This record gives sequence, structure tokens and C-alpha cells, in this order.
Amino acid sequence: MSDPAQARPSDAVTAAILVIGDEILSGRTKDKNIGYIADYLTNLGIDLEEVRIVPDVEAEIVAALNALRTRYTYVFTTGGIGPTHDDITADSVAKAFGVPIGEDPRAIELLLQRIKPEDLNEARRRMARIPEGASLVQNAVSKAPGFMLGNVIVMAGVPSIMQTMLDDVAPRLRSGAKMIIESIEAAGIPEGAYAAPLGEIAAQNASVSIGSYPSFREGTFHNQIVVRGKDAAAVATAKAAVLEIVERLQAERRVTKP
Repeated sequence: MSDPAQARPSDAVTAAILVIGDEILSGRTKDKNIGYIADYLTNLGIDLEEVRIVPDVEAEIVAALNALRTRYTYVFTTGGIGPTHDDITADSVAKAFGVPIGEDPRAIELLLQRIKPEDLNEARRRMARIPEGASLVQNAVSKAPGFMLGNVIVMAGVPSIMQTMLDDVAPRLRSGAKMIIESIEAAGIPEGAYAAPLGEIAAQNASVSIGSYPSFREGTFHNQIVVRGKDAAAVATAKAAVLEIVERLQAERRVTKP
């Protein structure tokens, strides 16, 4: 298997998502964050290259974090920073980095904006435990913060909260060249008809990604070919080649129809 790290440009800004939670793996909770984060990062010029899902097991979280944070520019984690016993993400991140963790006065101050001092019990105080050296990531919904340590951004699993955290951390992130995406409708053409020439176009345009995406809409099959890349000229060249193939095949189908 080829290593994508060897093929990417040296100035590329890359990312991975680490989804943490038994409830995701069991199917009880359906993830709604991956697609949102992917779109968000694409708009920033950050290439999402990997997603992993791990259970609420410290060893699994630590191993995944240490693998991902050395491979990508940023790692975004979701889940496991609440008040219950199985919310162990903060402790796992601290262990991965080899730093202490404890109650952070800044986090306590934020929690007190929504929780009365007499209601700030031991469980709620768990949400103020932050690894040493981390900066806080603001939570505009419930105030319990996430944090950023090195290149790891730790966020909540609740989508509405995660989204506000992403907005807060975005200005701190290094961005890269934005992806250019062009779509070509291959209406009425089965994938098998253009698979070979599409492969040839992809081979001749190594700096772009070309994918074919079939769907079933309104009782019929539809195919869409998507050309993606960061070099506008390369994308335009590949798109023109794809269009030529699609238009030729569509013309042939019109001729052969009775």
C-alpha cells in the first residue's frame, strides 16, 4: 500500500479526526460530526486524510493519538470530555503527551458562568480538568471548554457544541491552498462505459483526484464524475478530458438508440 504522506505536497496542511466513544461503535449514536468537520476543513484549505473511531479505552485512545499526531498537521478529537466516569479523553491526551492534568482555574471560571458554585459538584468539575500547557477552546453553548495541546484539538461530541468549538479554534489553524472541485454529470452513461478512459485520464493527470459517484434518483441511475485538485490549470485540463469522453459517449448513445 502506498503512503499518502509521500505523495502530498510538502506545504500541504493535513488533518485526521479521532472519534471517541463506545456509543458510536455500538451504533447507538450516529455520528454527525465527521461530514461537518470535513466540509469545514476543506473550506480552510486543510486536507482531511484519515478518520478513526476508537472505544472509551485509554490505551486505544493514546495509541491512536500518538499515531495520528505525528502523521498529520492537526488531529481533531470528538467525544469523551463530559462529566461521567467514561469521559476519559482529557486524561488520555495528557498521557499521550506525557504531561500532568488537573483542574484549570480558567475552565472553572467558565463553568461558573452557567453553574452556581453550590452546584459545581465533583462530576461537573471533571469538565475543568485540562492537560498542562493546553490552551482552551471556547464552548458557546454550555461553557465547558475543549482544549488544544500541540497539534491536537479536543472537542465535544455533541454536534452543536463541537461546531462552536471549531469556530473558536479555526483562527489558530494554519491553512493551505483550497481544493478546487469540478463536477461533470454523466447522465445516461453506465460507469462501465467510461471506466477505462477515466482511468487513463487519471493516470495522465497525477496531481488531481478523479472519482465516479453513481446514485439512484427519481427511479433512474445517475453518474457524476468529480475532479478535485489544488492546481487550477491541472483541474481544468482533467475536466476538459473528462467532458470530451462524456460527450462522445452520450453522442454514441443517441446514435444507437432506435
